[in-house]
Amino acid sequence: MRIHVVKPFIAIPRTSRASAAVPPENFLLHGTAQRDRRSDKTCVIGPFLKWAGGKRQLLPTLRLHYPPTFTRYVEPFLGSGAVFFDLYASGRLAGKRVELYDANPDLVGCYLAVRDRTEAVIAALEELAGQHDERGSACYYDVRDSRFNPARRTGQPYTPELAAMFIYLNRTGFNGLFRLNRSGLFNVPAGRYENPRICDAEHLRAVAGALNGPGVTLEQRPFDYALARAKRGDFVYCDPPYAPLSKTASFAHYTAGGFTPDDQARLHTAIVDAASRGARLIVSHSSAPEIMKAYSNPQARKAGLLVQSVPARRAINSRASNRGPIDELLISNPKLPMLKAKPRPQLSRRASGS
Repeated sequence: MRIHVVKPFIAIPRTSRASAAVPPENFLLHGTAQRDRRSDKTCVIGPFLKWAGGKRQLLPTLRLHYPPTFTRYVEPFLGSGAVFFDLYASGRLAGKRVELYDANPDLVGCYLAVRDRTEAVIAALEELAGQHDERGSACYYDVRDSRFNPARRTGQPYTPELAAMFIYLNRTGFNGLFRLNRSGLFNVPAGRYENPRICDAEHLRAVAGALNGPGVTLEQRPFDYALARAKRGDFVYCDPPYAPLSKTASFAHYTAGGFTPDDQARLHTAIVDAASRGARLIVSHSSAPEIMKAYSNPQARKAGLLVQSVPARRAINSRASNRGPIDELLISNPKLPMLKAKPRPQLSRRASGS
């Protein structure tokens, strides 16, 4: 089986942050409703991207499993960031270190541009929204094929214009999918939306405030890196690409290399190891038989991991009739494993004075 390596993404320096984004103190930290003082409008902090497997619908269930205390929050598969934004809006991340990661260079590049050059992203996105109003799906395919794919293939850091195109395609493409073909080209068709909301400036400024919060870092890294650092006192939420329930149900190509069965096996090992070191974990996953078996094996149980089924809703299918209720797995370790204590050195009788 071939192993695909994703080239490292060069992070955009945090330049002109004071002028590029609304500082975090301009937003109320507690509660989901937050006020943008530039426009005096109240907006809801939450994901600004639609993303396959996004967890907004499961937040009420996930909240029941949040640990009461932790010192650092780690998210190896950021995606739409639903859990991060939920924790941020409730004030549970105040005073804590936050480490956000994803292997998708386009996703991370977009986040960094929104964080560091907010107003330029908004200006470019408003221009695209106007073009879409005039041309509809013709504008979508022009942006996708003549502008977005050629620009991202250069390998340069994300510009505000490229980030705006990413958001535009996400808001107007089929089901908000991000999918790459074997050549690494974004190939999602246009969606059927009568009046999509393409640019929500207040929301993007609020998102930038959250990402610019004290102690928040964001990097393009593989999940191995994030999980290898997890230890006691950390809260880790993992929402990896799901193992498919059928041969036609896989949407794991968020990077050109996809997410293979070997990746799933490596992820399982990394999660079990992190739990064994005392990190508190919540993992969302598909109810595929191989996933249930892996996270119920003796090593996972010894690390304190428990598996339960939770009802969710399948949102990605070419046929609307095939979207509906489905069970997902929620894997967590509510009780931390006992860590082996290091043996204390034995003092000789002479050394002890006896």
